[in-house]
This record gives sequence, C-alpha cells and structure tokens, in this order.
Amino acid sequence: MIDVLILPGLFGSGEGHWQQHWLQDHPGSRLVAQDDWDHPNLDNWLLRLEGALEEAGEAYLVAHSLGCLLAARLAGRSAARRVKGALLVAPCDLPVTENLHPGLISFGAMPTAPLPFQSIVVGSMNDAYMTVDRLTLFGRLWNAETRNIGLAGHINVASGFGRWRNGYRLLEGLKTQTRGRRHVVSMPPAFAM
Repeated sequence: MIDVLILPGLFGSGEGHWQQHWLQDHPGSRLVAQDDWDHPNLDNWLLRLEGALEEAGEAYLVAHSLGCLLAARLAGRSAARRVKGALLVAPCDLPVTENLHPGLISFGAMPTAPLPFQSIVVGSMNDAYMTVDRLTLFGRLWNAETRNIGLAGHINVASGFGRWRNGYRLLEGLKTQTRGRRHVVSMPPAFAM
C-alpha cells in the first residue's frame, strides 16, 4: 500500500535531492512521474496526480516547489478526498518562477482556494522563488500550518538539503494531526537540516 506520493517541481528532483532520498528511505513512497519535467503543464500534471491517487486509494503528499502548487490545485476536485495530508515544501510563486524560467511553465494563476486536507507549508527567509510574505499569505489562503525554517534557500540540493531527516519528522507530525490528536513538531531554524 502506498503511503506517500512524492511531487517534484520544475525539472524534477534530481540526484541528491531530499525527495530522492525520501524515495530510498521510505519503501511506502512513490514518485508521481510526469512526462515532461522541463515544460510543466497543469492539466497533464493533474491527470498524473489524480491517477496516482486513484491507484493508491489514499496517500499523503510530499511536494516541493511547483509540486506544491500541483497539490494545491486539488482543492475543489474529487481526488482531494483521497489525500490524507500534505507536506508542501518551498512552494514557488508562479510570477517569480515564470520570470526566472520564461516560457517553460503552463500552470495558470496561483491557487488560492483553501485545501480540504491537513497541510503544512514549509519555507525559508531567503527563497528566490517565494518571499516570506507570500509564503505566509499562501499558507493562510490554503488554510495550512506555515513553518519558516530560517535561511534555507529553496530547500533543495543547492541550499544544502540532501537527506532531510527533519522533513520525515514533519510528516510524522502531520500524520499524528490527521489521526485526531493535535501534535505540533517544533523545529528551530538552526535544526532545519
């Protein structure tokens, strides 16, 4: 039974990325593979995610960057009922991302609907893809718990995030929350990695 679906962002999560380690360290994890990591198309990516959720029955989502926006696009869709919870790490701001990677992304506007499943949004103070103010705004719009882990960049390989064990702990805390017992995992910025 699939426990976790991994949702990478633009260009996928390459070698050494914490999502790749997650797949190795957790046998109940599965990558939601896309046909084109370099030219993301929302409709195509949603079809893949909805198919993976249908196959899994129920799953937690662990998303990075554009994968977070993909997860947020489930709001209002029937497949959302299959999501037990979501860990949304370093969501990207579409206008910023489109400016940094012109002509590559066809994802529409930023999703703003509240998520119908328990979620934690994790971001940093110096992410080139989303400012802290926008992180806070979208965390609130998505009705998600927001965690700022300090100076952690885009929470990817370039910012020093290979095997990210505290990500595992965040998901375990989310699982506890979704089981009805309120449990908050506190993580000071110094321990973000």
